[in-house]
Amino acid sequence: MAVQQTEVGKATSSTSFWVAISPALFLLLWSSGFVFLKAGLQYADPLTFLALRYACVVGLLVLACLWRRPSFRLQRQEWVSLIVTGLLIQAGYFAFTYLSLKLGASAGTIALITSQQPILIGLLVPFVANESVGLRRWIGLILGVTGAIIVIASTSSIATTSMAGLGFALLALLSLTGGTLWEKRFGTKADVLTMNMVQYSVGLLVTAPLAFWLEPMHIEWRPGLFGSLAYLVLCNSLLAITLLLAMIRRGEASRVSALFFLVPPMTAIIAFVVLQETLPALAIPGMCLAAAGIYLVMRRDRRGSPTK
Repeated sequence: MAVQQTEVGKATSSTSFWVAISPALFLLLWSSGFVFLKAGLQYADPLTFLALRYACVVGLLVLACLWRRPSFRLQRQEWVSLIVTGLLIQAGYFAFTYLSLKLGASAGTIALITSQQPILIGLLVPFVANESVGLRRWIGLILGVTGAIIVIASTSSIATTSMAGLGFALLALLSLTGGTLWEKRFGTKADVLTMNMVQYSVGLLVTAPLAFWLEPMHIEWRPGLFGSLAYLVLCNSLLAITLLLAMIRRGEASRVSALFFLVPPMTAIIAFVVLQETLPALAIPGMCLAAAGIYLVMRRDRRGSPTK
């Protein structure tokens, strides 16, 4: 009996550890992905690169499924939930983002638009998931979006050469918001391998035909492409997305979404260290505002529940 209690205690401690570090780990992996994406797009057309990324992910997941043999015996509602999440996040958000880049929107424009996602979540989540967003959290959201905008404006070019590029950026925002709300409202407890296999298969089935129809599917098979692809497949697609969906299911959607306010500052820091890109002085107060907003949104009271 004592041995069983010890094992349970160790398992609980391990789970608590991963729960505690999940936000920071997700933020690091997701923000780094933009740096590797920028590097990878030097060697391939945007949608072609995304389809290649998903093909690699699905290939690895097939091997993992053959080894672990997870169950795909899901109820109809579970299949619907996984497919819709895959359509909204894997196919919708990423495909619309890449199309926006292709049609002339700058990375700064896309970052500026998609950084509004936590605000949309705060407005809609009370109606979708019965989750309250109190005054303290709204102050945090406003500080967070202000800080993110300052960082983006100081480090990126805010421009678009077409309304189509702007429209696809807005669709990317709506897709990510919809996917987050859907996952919070209807997310299943399916095995991680099953969940990823279904969602990335949906992403591949959508992006591969788009790449074929819209692009010459140009790829330069160089070491830089393989390095970028390896990071995006393993760290961004498999680990970061899994962490994001797990956090949404376990916590409150508005709190988890607020992490996206720190993506522009973290990306700017990583680009400064790795790519030697300039870090303007104006970005520093923006980072501080974003961090303060995240603190207010993520802060818990003494009972362990989020403050309102």
